[in-house]
Amino acid sequence: MALRWSGIRTRPRQFLIILAGGLMVAALSAFRMHQALADEALEVDTALILAVDVSNSVDEGRYRLQMEGIALAIEDEAVVTAITAGTKGAILLSLVEWADKAEMTIDWHLVRNVEDARAFAGKVRSLPHRMGEYTCLSRMMDIVKETIIDRIPASATRVVLDVSGDGIDNCAVPSASDVMRDELIASNITINGLPIIVEGENDLVGAGAYRAPGFGFHELLGNGNEPATTLDKWFREHVIGGPAAFLHTAQGYEDFGRAFRQKFVTEISAIETRTAMPAE
Repeated sequence: MALRWSGIRTRPRQFLIILAGGLMVAALSAFRMHQALADEALEVDTALILAVDVSNSVDEGRYRLQMEGIALAIEDEAVVTAITAGTKGAILLSLVEWADKAEMTIDWHLVRNVEDARAFAGKVRSLPHRMGEYTCLSRMMDIVKETIIDRIPASATRVVLDVSGDGIDNCAVPSASDVMRDELIASNITINGLPIIVEGENDLVGAGAYRAPGFGFHELLGNGNEPATTLDKWFREHVIGGPAAFLHTAQGYEDFGRAFRQKFVTEISAIETRTAMPAE
């Protein structure tokens, strides 16, 4: 009886010891990462903000296609080779999810080897599905400018905001996106775009009225005769800008992973691409 009782009491104790050891390892790993990011001498080739649309049109399936596409691209060995081949041999990544508002759901993460890349990919895959209603693109850019850019924990040769989405800004007139884009460009930020074009859903955008949350319905650009345009053209005119800015389209959410990987490799390789061409 005493032996059985002793055995029962020993298991929780052993479990707590194992748990404490695991927590210490995790804490030490986090501390080392923090120390690396806090090092004033740390330099990276690119600090890249991935801004992902989670508005009302992005259901659970579409959300997962985006996140899995990002994760697969970042942990790809050829991509990691491109990262380590840079002058500094490292990049910084962060992820922002945006709709009515924008939230940094993955803080700055240093990637300089396969293990770092896999760790970031794991964080992306573990994100819960966040939902919003509107596509407040200019508001997202404002939040990035005011709360995220200054938090870059290293000296970066290039700072890039990577905007993906399936709609135009329906919280403000297009000039609001122009203003925020120009302010970011003035701060030496490059903005690249990945419009997701869904056939029969958002082929044409920009005509008619839009809804600004809390302000009812307003006519686009102050009149009801604004012609429709394509989403990639709208991104080209109102979103992308800065040194070597470019745009790459995804033909639906199923094509997001391919389009993201191709654009990501271009971004981290710092290819001087100034023309915006849709994906084939």
